[in-house]
Amino acid sequence: MTKFCFIPSLVLATIVWTSLIVLSTAESLQCVHPPSVWCSDQAIAKACQVEKQCERWNLGSAKALPVGIALYYESLCPGCREFIAEQLYPTWQKVGNDVLNVTLVPYGNAKENLVDNKWVFTCQHGAQECLGNILETCILYVAKDFTTAFESIHCMEASDDPTTSASKCCAQFDLNYDQVSSCVNSSLGNKLEHEMAMRTESLDPPHQYTPWITLNGVHTDAIQDKAQSDLLSLVCETYQGTPPAACSTNQNVCPRKV
Repeated sequence: MTKFCFIPSLVLATIVWTSLIVLSTAESLQCVHPPSVWCSDQAIAKACQVEKQCERWNLGSAKALPVGIALYYESLCPGCREFIAEQLYPTWQKVGNDVLNVTLVPYGNAKENLVDNKWVFTCQHGAQECLGNILETCILYVAKDFTTAFESIHCMEASDDPTTSASKCCAQFDLNYDQVSSCVNSSLGNKLEHEMAMRTESLDPPHQYTPWITLNGVHTDAIQDKAQSDLLSLVCETYQGTPPAACSTNQNVCPRKV
């Protein structure tokens, strides 16, 4: 199955040029620390440009902070669906919310234009993908907690057709689909998807394909490769607390002693 859904080459060239400009103004901001210690000290967090992410997890708290994995994706991208089904969801199930904090941003390689005070979206895999993106954005908004939202979204992405399975998947996890549908067809849903677009477009470095994965707010080729091949190992190696049982039973992991 295709691992990535790439941005068209002309758009990518513009993004790369913009990225080079940004990098040239930030040469002094170098991070030489491994991801596992980024939030252990304010100075390290600043050097690695993850201060906001660390503040979110209460920097300096005695309790170990969960590992933050953010997925920037689009609902019909084959590689995105594969990552959710084979890496992200199974890892989250094994270690739980206390160890792994998942952020889902359904937008990916889409484009948006403001027409008559409404955002109009164009998606890489067509109109059905745009619908799937907004459905999953509204599920994240309507669900009473992340567990309900992620269970529903995983159900959709693991099905033959994410959009037509939305109603059944919501019902399976006691999520009111009428509320989700109302959100999708309202100005609220339009605004929420625009917010997903802004979060995606604010990535630094800019995303070049989907799925685009960050670890504690940071993206590198090494993080991307490790996450797509063995996310559980990446999470276990990064987590600073007592390793959960899933880490000790994973043959690819050498658990950290605490």
